[in-house]
Amino acid sequence: MRWTSTPVTEIKGSLRAPGDKSCSHRALILAGLADGRSEISGLLEGDDVKKTGDAMAALGAGIEQTGAGKWLVSGVGRAGLQAPVRPLDFGNSGTGSRLIMGVIAGHSITATLIGDTSLSSRPMARVMRPLEKMGARFEASSGDRLPLQETGRDPLEAIHYSPPQASAQVKSCLLLAGLRAQGITTVYEPRPTRDHSERMLSGFGADVRVKRDGAGNVVSIAGGQRLTGQRTEVPGDPSSVAFLATAAMLSPRGGIVVEGTMSNATRDGFFRAVEMMGGCVGAEDAGTAAGERLIDMSFETSALNGINVPEALVPAMIDEFPILAVLAAFASGETRISGAEELRVKESDRISATINMLRANGVDVEEQADGFIVQGCGGPVPGGGFIETHHDHRIAMSALVMGTASQKPVTIDDASMIATSYPAFFRDMQMIGANLSESAP
Repeated sequence: MRWTSTPVTEIKGSLRAPGDKSCSHRALILAGLADGRSEISGLLEGDDVKKTGDAMAALGAGIEQTGAGKWLVSGVGRAGLQAPVRPLDFGNSGTGSRLIMGVIAGHSITATLIGDTSLSSRPMARVMRPLEKMGARFEASSGDRLPLQETGRDPLEAIHYSPPQASAQVKSCLLLAGLRAQGITTVYEPRPTRDHSERMLSGFGADVRVKRDGAGNVVSIAGGQRLTGQRTEVPGDPSSVAFLATAAMLSPRGGIVVEGTMSNATRDGFFRAVEMMGGCVGAEDAGTAAGERLIDMSFETSALNGINVPEALVPAMIDEFPILAVLAAFASGETRISGAEELRVKESDRISATINMLRANGVDVEEQADGFIVQGCGGPVPGGGFIETHHDHRIAMSALVMGTASQKPVTIDDASMIATSYPAFFRDMQMIGANLSESAP
């Protein structure tokens, strides 16, 4: 079904941030591996996260929903994983599939991993190659893609690995594999990436060492460690908050408060870039959850100016570039984004998809190999575009946010994939004043 976003003159309200997707994946995986039972609250119940829960259940963990956002997990502990009787279907989840490839690698089992059309087009070599060095074996589809069959080994051999590109998924995959390796597994990050795995592994009882090395980090974990079941609260997702924030800052009369947002230096690049552009952003401490600081954030109507986004911010905002491009389209002057080549292998080629979204709505934008250059309109963009989302939830949400403040409505071809990361998106957007409507093709 198509959805259309019609311009509105006011975006106001107060709401709570949805659970963080990255932390939700990791909470289910670590609880599923731990000794004993874990109680998880605030879990994001999107399709991607549910696929991770289904996979851990198929591998032997007990996964039970006890309420809204509340889950009880009985870990496999010392017994380890069991071989699944059916293929593990990850839908559209790149995070779930790559992290669980690391989990499977350290067990003497064979599993088949499958996904939807989008996930099956995404390369898996970035995790397959280092896992093969540790002793896992793969039979993959052409181009090292899903469907693939993985056979693990117990124990694995620890490795020291430097990813060609900074990637939290690769780092996290290898740390999970390293739990069942002989020796110390070390990952050398050229630039720091989101550190939820390190924080949550520590919370479940593992000893993870992190030290600064020039512009990057060295992260290591010793094999043979056991995890212990925990009570875990999932913090609010800054990536989802970015959509609400943008709607408020672009609105003629904007003012919202989003409670319980995670504040983490590896995830706040979007908000730092927005402040550089002149965005009105406020924050107050709101406690902690899962080892993460929480803040209540506020956003108001803002006069924005284009900037050169520092490449040092890229890893901390890699999921937010489509919605940052929307802000850049309304800003005065030019915004340059570079060093973001990882966007080429997301749910879609996000560089091309973002450029197409902007051009369809009358924005002048130039494509680069590792980013793009946006010529801001200095006010509301023309709008009126019809957007092919390429089954990418962040393109879909970005286009609908654009439509709240453009001169003409913006329509997307499909909104079904939004449920993978932000199932309450339509409810929350309508709560703060957006006018979103569904129509048949």
